[in-house]
Amino acid sequence: MSVETTASTSETATPVRTAHHRHYLMCKPSHFTVNYSINPWMEPAKPTDTARAVEQWQKLHDLYLELGHEVELIEPLAGYPDMVYTANGGFLIDNRAYVPKFRFVERQGEAPAFADWFRAAGYDTVIPEEVNEGEGDFLLVGDVILAGTGFRSTGDSHREVGEVFGREVVSLNLVDPRFYHLDTAIAVLDPVQGTENGGPSARTSRTSPERSTTRAARSSKSASPTRSSCPTKTAPCSVSTPRATATTSSSRRGRRASRRSCASAATTRS
Repeated sequence: MSVETTASTSETATPVRTAHHRHYLMCKPSHFTVNYSINPWMEPAKPTDTARAVEQWQKLHDLYLELGHEVELIEPLAGYPDMVYTANGGFLIDNRAYVPKFRFVERQGEAPAFADWFRAAGYDTVIPEEVNEGEGDFLLVGDVILAGTGFRSTGDSHREVGEVFGREVVSLNLVDPRFYHLDTAIAVLDPVQGTENGGPSARTSRTSPERSTTRAARSSKSASPTRSSCPTKTAPCSVSTPRATATTSSSRRGRRASRRSCASAATTRS
């Protein structure tokens, strides 16, 4: 006896993604180590291999250039091993840079260095009043900023970043200490809005900013300023590569970039 079954004819179309020229800011892990603990993953008792971190970082750096992207460097500072995580060094839209104000004293010396770099590079550099950790807790999705709080950046920084960029802000409360930065809990693959700008079409954009959350975050709208009417430009970007040093990009003057999460040169992240 045979049983006839009918297979479903509906198939999910795979969204087509378009490659974009990107502009990265990287910091060589010359001083990379783990000699303090400011998150559950940092264990100073476990050894790190700085030479290996530099080797991995160099491969990533060279790959970006090989793929035709632009890479700029910020000089690493001795005594600040986590400066390699440049995603935390600022949040950029168009040609404006909102620099960090780190929560932990171990990282606070990085902020002036990032501010100096952005000024020298010609960015409109904004010094914050509120504690924030840059792209670690701010992600651009279309014309909306997703903003994390709970462990590092304060809720007041969400108001401030909204005022700085004139964008709507969606606040996300991080609830798991293992995911202390928003970019450890969520990644934005295509922040560019509009097919004319190389972004996904409405048909393939199935996830709205309010739904782009993970179990590690809970969402609530913050009080937001008037939404900008200008075309979406670029968010800073860090690329996730397995066991590779974290980097950030700063796309300026109309260059568009995707936004992804950080990865570590070892097994830790600050």
